[in-house]
Formats: sequence, C-alpha cells, structure tokens
Amino acid sequence: MLVLAGILPDFQLQSPDGDSATRIAVTAALGAGAFGVLSAVVWPLLVRLLLLVPALVLGLLVFFLNGSLLLVALRINPSGQSEAAPETAVIVAAVMSAVASATGGALAVRDDDAYRRRLSRLATRRRRSHPPCPAVPGTVFLQLDGVGHDVLTAAVDKGLMPTVARWFQDSTHRLTPWRTDWSSQTGASQLGILHGSNFDVPAFRWYEKEHREVMVCNRPTSAAELQRRAVERTADGGLLTLDGASRGNLFSGGADEQALVLSIATRRRGRENRSRAGYFAYFSDPANAVRTALSFFAEVVREIGQSSTARLRKQRPRVNRGGLYPFVRAFATVVERDVVVAAVMGDLLVGRSAVYADLVAYDEVAHHSGPHSRDAEKVLQRLDRALALIEKAAEHAPRPYRIVVLSDHGQSPGETFRARYGLTLGDLVRAGCGLPVPRRAERTHSGTEARAAVRAALRRPVEEGGEKHRPTRHSEPIVLASGNLGLISFPDVPHRMTKEEIDARYPALLTTLANHPGVGFLLVRSAAHGGVVLGAYGAEVPVERLDGDAGPLAVFGAGAADAIRRTHSFPHTADVMVNSWYDPEDGEVLAFEEQIGSHGGLGGAQGRPFLLSPVDFSAPVGEGEELVGAEAVHRVLRRWIREADGPQVPVTEEEEKAA
Repeated sequence: MLVLAGILPDFQLQSPDGDSATRIAVTAALGAGAFGVLSAVVWPLLVRLLLLVPALVLGLLVFFLNGSLLLVALRINPSGQSEAAPETAVIVAAVMSAVASATGGALAVRDDDAYRRRLSRLATRRRRSHPPCPAVPGTVFLQLDGVGHDVLTAAVDKGLMPTVARWFQDSTHRLTPWRTDWSSQTGASQLGILHGSNFDVPAFRWYEKEHREVMVCNRPTSAAELQRRAVERTADGGLLTLDGASRGNLFSGGADEQALVLSIATRRRGRENRSRAGYFAYFSDPANAVRTALSFFAEVVREIGQSSTARLRKQRPRVNRGGLYPFVRAFATVVERDVVVAAVMGDLLVGRSAVYADLVAYDEVAHHSGPHSRDAEKVLQRLDRALALIEKAAEHAPRPYRIVVLSDHGQSPGETFRARYGLTLGDLVRAGCGLPVPRRAERTHSGTEARAAVRAALRRPVEEGGEKHRPTRHSEPIVLASGNLGLISFPDVPHRMTKEEIDARYPALLTTLANHPGVGFLLVRSAAHGGVVLGAYGAEVPVERLDGDAGPLAVFGAGAADAIRRTHSFPHTADVMVNSWYDPEDGEVLAFEEQIGSHGGLGGAQGRPFLLSPVDFSAPVGEGEELVGAEAVHRVLRRWIREADGPQVPVTEEEEKAA
C-alpha cells in the first residue's frame, strides 16, 4: 500500500497537511488489515450472491469487487486519512491481491514446511465440517485429456514432467498403453471409462434419423442422454457411485459430488445440480480469483504471440488461431485447470473414496499447435506441476490415496483435408452426389471439450447451428466431421441405407470417396454381405472377413478390424463412415476439421492412450495381453477401487465383465 500510495496520484494515505512516517505506516497497516478482513469475510458472501452470474463474467467482476472492498476498508480506517478514486481502488486492490498470492506461492515453493503447514490447516478445517472417513485408501483418477502414450514417454525423456519421471524412477507406478475404440475421442472413451458402456457412440457427432437430431458429445443435452443410455444399458450408476466426486468431466460417473460436469449443465440450479459450483468455490478466495484472472490474460497474450510467430515463420501445417480461440485456450489452460485442481485437492482433504477429474489443457493446445509442438510441451510442464500439487495435498488427507493418471485418447498430427486438397469432405460428397459445390471451401467447425466448457460457463448453447434437421423429400446428405472420421447420413431415408441403395441413387458417390487420395477406407451396410469396407481401386471386403494384415486396413494396425466390426453393429452408425488417409511412416492423418492435431478415427497415436497406475494395484492385464477399449479400462478401474477395501476373493473374467 505504501508503494502504491507513492506511485498513484489518486491514492492517498496521509492528510493534505502531511503526516509523520509513523502515522502513514499505521494508516497503511490499518487499511491493509481492514482490506484483508473484508476479503476473508465479505468476499465469499459476495460470490455466493453472484451464483447466477456466468463464471467468466465473475472472473471479470473480480477486480471491481476487490476495488469496492478496498474503498470500504479505507472508509472504515480509524485514522481517517486514507482515500482513493474508484478506478484507482480497483488497481490497488488487484495489485495487493496479486502480491499476496505471489508471496504465498513463493513461500509454498521455497519453504516446504510453510507449505505443509498451510495444507495441514486447510485439511483440519475441512475435516471439522465433514464426518470422519475410513482408513482404507482412496483413489484419484486424473485424466490428461489427449495425451498419448508416445507423448507422455517423450515428455518424460525430455525432462518436461519430473513428477511422472520420479514415479518411474522410484518404481511406484507402472505404465500401460491401451487401445481405444474406432471413435477415439473423449465422449466415447470417457463414457466407457466412467459408466462401463460406450455402445452406440460411433463418433464425436452423428445424426439420429428417428429423432432427426445431431448428437454431439460435448453438448449438455446430448451428454445427459448418452449418460442415461449407458446407465440403462449397464443397470449401474457408474464408477463413482460410492462416495465419489466428478470434476471437469463430460459425464458424472454416478458421483454425488459434481462440479463442472457437462451432463448436468442444462439442469436448473438446485441441490442436484452443482455443475458450476466448482467455479464459485474457487473464486471465493480473492487471491485465487486475482491470480487466475491475471494468468488468464497472460495466457491470451502468450497465445497471440505464439500464433503470430507461427504465421510470420509460415509454419506448416497451420490452422487459424484467431477470433475467440486465444480466450478458449486461456480458459482451458488456466481457469479450468486451476478450478479442477483446487476441487480435487478439496476432495482429498475431506477424504472422498474416489475422485475422477479431467484436465483438458493439452488437448486444446495440441489441436491448434500440434501434438509435438513447443506450445504443447509447455502445457505438459504445467500439468506435471498440477500432479505434484495434488500429490502434495494427498500427504495431508485423512486417508492414504493412490493416484492413477490416464488419458482417454492420443492425437495424430497432420494437415487438414481442406488445406491439402482445397475442399472439405462435404464438398467432396456433394460432388459425388452431383450437387453444386461452392467455389470456395468453407472451414469445418471444430468442436473440443474446452469450447464446450466455455459455453457452459457462459450458459450458452454448446453446439453451433444445425442442431435440428427437418428433412424434406429432396434433403441433401448431412456430412459431419469427428477429427479424421467423417459421417454421411441421408436424412430422408428412415433406415441405414445399403450400398446398393446408395449406388442406385448416387452412382458416383462411393467410388468418388473410396478412390480419393485423402480417404483411407469407407464402411457401408450391404444387403448382400451385411457390411463391407471399401478401399481404392475397387477393393471391397465384407466386414465378417476383415483382416488387419491385408486390404484397406493393412496400414491401420492391429485391432482395426475388430473396432470396425463393433461400430458396424451400432444402431446409429452413419450410412457411410469415412476414415481419412493415414501414413504409418510419420503417423500423419488428414483431419476433416480445422485441426493439425486430431483424433476421432483410426490411424496413429490418437488410438493409443496410456494408463499410469501405482504398483500397489494389480496389473491391468496379464503379461502379453493388451488392454482394448474404454469398457475394459472401466473394469480395471472398478477392480482397483474394490482392491482398496482390502484383500478380495479372485473373480473370473466373466464375473468381472458382469460387474
């Protein structure tokens, strides 16, 4: 306060006639003390009164609310010598909170004892308001969204993730790769992991003919419906039904405690809807609010600088990173990360049995900067620090905790389909159908978890236009993109069309698609064979006879045939499923969306995430076996939660699947 009073002309701590240095110091001390008390007592009440304000708006109000508290503090100052203009009060309050936050952070980093004392005090306060928990270990599942097995191992080798490297060196954790389903994206993977079933989720977005609606995994209404279907299919609430907490996820997992969970974001606020409660729990601390707000704007500036540098250097591949993207990135890498980490720490300090949290920062940056870019590596460093912070908090929890780190998918690099060929998948479909093609290809909308979280925080619809399709007799095909997976549906035909029906209506369509150099293969239903995979030069293989070692799937590796057969069995698989070209030498794919790091289909690192688990748990799979599919991961995590209660009677594989 003394320094600011000397710098800012509209901020005074002495009377017009002047005061002694001692009196000025006393005035500053009293003013700072009053401001601190008001921040600790009044600030949480103000935040509670603003529950109806969107989270990002609250972040902007932080500065003005802080300034108002400072004006009150100066007004009640017993010395009566202090005053400040309203706009100056905003600056002074922000600087004071930032300095307090930075000082606390420095102490936490440089003095382990001070940091432990702070955590211990926080843990003691939390335990006073919660019943005692059992002494059996709890489990924390931390999902690093989009971080593939290859990215994690490379980051450890480069020294970017020292916390993970220490776990390896101390032999406390084991690393297990696993293979996703054909739909290698968060909606399918997380639904399977949390609820045990991702049946009938063919992609990130798809068209359901009977409802005449596009389902989108990151739309709250769609997420709620997908969760309902999974619970109905499994007859089970989910992985977190027993004293669990779900933080920053698309789905709840059956948890009682939910914050920033998309599947409940559309409900009216009440005791059963705490989707956005995590924001207010975090922002109730003014130091948190100011620190996050300043970091948010710093990240916006950082992204603008990095994208400008990439544009000036004419880096390739490159996608547009203007518009609102800098703010979306800052939200994912700063706001959501800070809020989710704080929520997880709170869960640990009250001793919840199981916690599952999703950190989406890397996935968002890798989509636009590339999965192996320097921008993405910086995010990995910050995520490692978040892991260290959670690990430190676990030391002060009322029960021991085992930390499991996993990912839902990886990302495959490569330029976009539009950048390479000058047209979108939709343009190619229109050409194959004999429909007019626009002279200039328009960008395909790119949907990510971070954008969904931003829109939910702002209480805005999560998906772009076209949520409802009312087909007519002459309706055009609906073309949707999910990374490097494309879906084509004909809305005026109530059933899934066969190859024979498509050929009769659009004789050139399937040939045009299958022979295009940017397309790897097609999946269509066949009246004669039940289903066929089509490739270039007339390749046509019935689904039942698919072989990953030959034909159109040869370059896609082991498991591709099984993944395609499973998706073919889904009721809502599109009339035509299109998987892009894939180069096995450099791992590149061609995204049908505007992303240079993509996922959603088959090809490369996108289908190979990781599972990093404590060695105290049983091995995820037997020696020489492979962990395949999100549903299999769910069974492993559920087994580990049971193991935390003590020695268990071994179960057969059939009993485990039934569970």
